[in-house]
Amino acid sequence: QVQLVESGGGLVQPGGSLRLSCAAPSITFSSYDMGWYRQAPGKQRELVAKITRGGSTNYADSVKGRFTISRDNAKNTVALQMNSLKPEDTGVYYCNAERLGGVWNYWGKGTLVTVSS
Repeated sequence: QVQLVESGGGLVQPGGSLRLSCAAPSITFSSYDMGWYRQAPGKQRELVAKITRGGSTNYADSVKGRFTISRDNAKNTVALQMNSLKPEDTGVYYCNAERLGGVWNYWGKGTLVTVSS
């Protein structure tokens, strides 16, 4: 079975930083586009950042300049560095792996990020 395991979530004060990591040991990692999504209570899940198998990146407007997505194909991991965190960044963050335009699509269980004083 495909397993995506997120880590790094927690409670942080506004202006602080967190680094999320997603491990995907069971897939041919370099063949997948990877992404981070988040969902706040009562809201729809939204794309935060993605990185293609070729290394191209895309970010939600709300996080541009603050978040950075990266991947390490040798370690089968994708990370999301989050700086200057705001309360509106609060939510459950999910790791996503996609191949062949969504023919193969997998999700992690999520990790909770809470930004609060």
